[in-house]
Amino acid sequence: MASPTVLYVGTEDGVHILRSDDGEKWEVQPDIRAQVPREWAVRKLTTDRSRPNRVFAGTRGDGVWVSEDYGRSWEKPSYGRLGPGKVRCVAVDPHEPDTIYAGTEPIDVWVSHDVGKRWERLTSVWDVPSVESVKYTSFGTEPHLRHIALDPKRRGTVYAGLQVGYMIKSTDGGESWDLLTNGLDNDVHWIEISHANTDEVYVATGGHFRGEGLYKSVDGGESWFQLRTAEFARRFSVSLGMHPTDARILFTSIGDGHSGQWRSRPSGAESMVIRTKDGGASWERLEKGLEETERDYAYTFAFDPSSPDRVYAGFISGNVYRSEDCGDSWSKLDVKVPTTYLYDMVCVHEE
Repeated sequence: MASPTVLYVGTEDGVHILRSDDGEKWEVQPDIRAQVPREWAVRKLTTDRSRPNRVFAGTRGDGVWVSEDYGRSWEKPSYGRLGPGKVRCVAVDPHEPDTIYAGTEPIDVWVSHDVGKRWERLTSVWDVPSVESVKYTSFGTEPHLRHIALDPKRRGTVYAGLQVGYMIKSTDGGESWDLLTNGLDNDVHWIEISHANTDEVYVATGGHFRGEGLYKSVDGGESWFQLRTAEFARRFSVSLGMHPTDARILFTSIGDGHSGQWRSRPSGAESMVIRTKDGGASWERLEKGLEETERDYAYTFAFDPSSPDRVYAGFISGNVYRSEDCGDSWSKLDVKVPTTYLYDMVCVHEE
């Protein structure tokens, strides 16, 4: 008998858990927002693949929370101690699973080596001269770290996206940082490192500065080139999803304008889901089963670790779509996440 599938979903309204015994009929776990405080948005979730029962939730106001039982109960390990507060991104070190990095608003990087019990603020970020001058003009949002990615092969190599301040990179676990700007848009949203060749790094951006939303580096971030999607007449991208076994396959969603504009116009995001099978050299629009999603926006993608061609797309509305054939066709799950905004999603199987 197949083990139950669990989808952790981070939203404006906390964490929600979707469970299915057969992959067809889904239910929302009874409300757990009493454990992950309801008033805090959860912009990023991450898991330790060696311990599928463990999931970390970065809250935009109350630090990093963790569940050790597939989301049934939660705790804040650093309760009463100094640590990150308004968390925008979280990442588990693939070489040291008890080590977690957190990026915050305003800009800071924190690291914990004991699963979030104690945290160290990496003040070295502020040695990068341009960090002090980063400006973010959206009302109610300060300059922040949008995404953190760790090299799966090179211990201590960390990338962090600054919105809107390009990217920084450390090769010594955060003791020092270099600014990455050469050919890159400054509005960095997401970083994906190739598991086949970690010199290859992909970035999703807002596309406002240089005119394209997607970028690639083949030299570990020293230089960047645009991944052309101009034929789609859309450039705003939030996230990337890389196939677990074939690093040439990536998914993203592109929209016209930014989220503030989407809310104010009848046509919404005017979005589409696109896929590359050749490492970004070419892209194709994925339409079968997604015909009614153009007003919505696929904010995040999650792959099933037991079946790599099974991929989930989480839309900001709370609708979740699944593909069994690596994106060729899609179907909507029979459940909707109760939220005002869906941000992130991770798939595991209960053991």
